[in-house]
Amino acid sequence: MKISIINGPNLNLVGVREPGIYGSRSLNDYLAELVQQYPDVEFTLFQSNHEGAIIDQLQLVGFDHSGIVLNAGAYTHYSIAIADCIRAITAPVVETHISNVMERESFRHVSMIKDACATVIAGYGLDSYRRAVEWLIENAKKK
Repeated sequence: MKISIINGPNLNLVGVREPGIYGSRSLNDYLAELVQQYPDVEFTLFQSNHEGAIIDQLQLVGFDHSGIVLNAGAYTHYSIAIADCIRAITAPVVETHISNVMERESFRHVSMIKDACATVIAGYGLDSYRRAVEWLIENAKKK
């Protein structure tokens, strides 16, 4: 099984950025441990602050990976281009967020990518990523 974890803008700053919302643990450290927890899964990890680079990565992995965990960051709330890309690829995409976006600023309540994704997992801190991976594994077994 191949799963790609794709992170959008400012997620490289998790651990130092707004620790009251995102915690004080580095996302890179967490993801390294997550990869260790699933030795039978081949992971691809990617982060970019640029919308086009995220789209390029989705296209790169979206036809040969079993699933994608996508935290598009702020692009979640306005990127029709990312939503269109998700609709074009064959791998199921799990929209993932560290915080509960519905409890934050009102502009974060809208997800432009939600309808293109297989499901949404949000509000579990960094554990949202593990839950997204588990969702992909469980749903792959159902096929």
